[in-house]
Amino acid sequence: MKISVIFGTRPEAIKLAPVILALAADRAFQCHVCITAQHRQMLDQVLEVFDIHPDADLNLMQPNQTLGGLTARVIEAVEGYLAAEQPDLVLVQGDTTSVFCATLAAFYHKIPVGHVEAGLRTGNLESPWPEEANRVLTTRLASLHFAPTDGNRQNLLQERVPDERIFVTGNTVIDALFLALEKVRQDPPHIPGLPDFLQPMADNYQLSTLNPQLVLITGHRRENFGDGFENICRAIGELAQRFPHTQFVYPVHLNPNVREPVMRILGGQNESVVSGRLSVVRSAPLLPNIHLIEPLAYLPFVALMERAALILTDSGGVQEEAPSLGKPVLVLRETTERPEAVVAGTVKLVGTDKAKIVQEATELLSNAASREVMARIMNPYGDGKAAPRITEVCRAFLAQLRCPA
Repeated sequence: MKISVIFGTRPEAIKLAPVILALAADRAFQCHVCITAQHRQMLDQVLEVFDIHPDADLNLMQPNQTLGGLTARVIEAVEGYLAAEQPDLVLVQGDTTSVFCATLAAFYHKIPVGHVEAGLRTGNLESPWPEEANRVLTTRLASLHFAPTDGNRQNLLQERVPDERIFVTGNTVIDALFLALEKVRQDPPHIPGLPDFLQPMADNYQLSTLNPQLVLITGHRRENFGDGFENICRAIGELAQRFPHTQFVYPVHLNPNVREPVMRILGGQNESVVSGRLSVVRSAPLLPNIHLIEPLAYLPFVALMERAALILTDSGGVQEEAPSLGKPVLVLRETTERPEAVVAGTVKLVGTDKAKIVQEATELLSNAASREVMARIMNPYGDGKAAPRITEVCRAFLAQLRCPA
């Protein structure tokens, strides 16, 4: 039974890696991996971590690519790939442009699609943008819907997806996290850009999880570009001044819409072009407890998550991973398609309002009891066994296609 797993970004790679490994270990399947390389460098890092070697690399990423241009290239390239390979089933994950385009191309070829992480909704097509539209459109075309939670299942039922095509599996990101934690604990990685006293080195790894206090920050959402990131950066700056002995570590996303306000407000750097060359002008001192570093590979990032006392993020995956590590999360978004964590109390929505970010972070950084309450809540996103559940559903589905009752 031939299954093509198609993806293009780092988050997709992380969440599909356990599924690919499970399929590859099962003799009943021929697992074929196709990457669009919607993201190039960050994607390759994850593939290396999990020792996954793509069978097809469409290599579609271009500098300054537009959504329209990327969409056209992905559909055309995946159509050619599917015509050549003719898989029995296509698996996609999440809500990226690669997901929607691969699903549409498979639909054109009348190949059934299994959607991993199905049923996430904010109910607002503008937030997150364009991810909400991608996952809604993918749902309309997919044949199998692997919902992480029962709440996701209810969303799909409300959209009249047949109940027999919905499978609550838990989220595969927890499977991936457990695999990564084994690697991190056996061989703590060096984190580029961090001083020695923050490194998760083998000889001081346990000690470093306690001292000094560390806040991990990530951000990349399009809806936060502009005023949103300005407010987030100013909130981080104020927190760093309030808590001078707490270390704030921010792996800064490569997107210029993220880097410019971060480097200007937190790094004290203004970037300008002088005589055709990039000139960086420092206009204010960098606070010594703010560490702006380059984006991290998966294992170093997992090490930092385990090391953190608090995480500030607009990432969906981090909202799912951090509760398994007992880490409180403040979500820098106005809405989330992952309400289970909000209801459970493992994360709090704070948006991009500076005062609210500072208030909620101050409470958690200054009150260990408040952090402990959030840390003790069970992760609502699963037990780390989603991949084998998905594998079994694929087996039954393809067997039925071959030998219908």
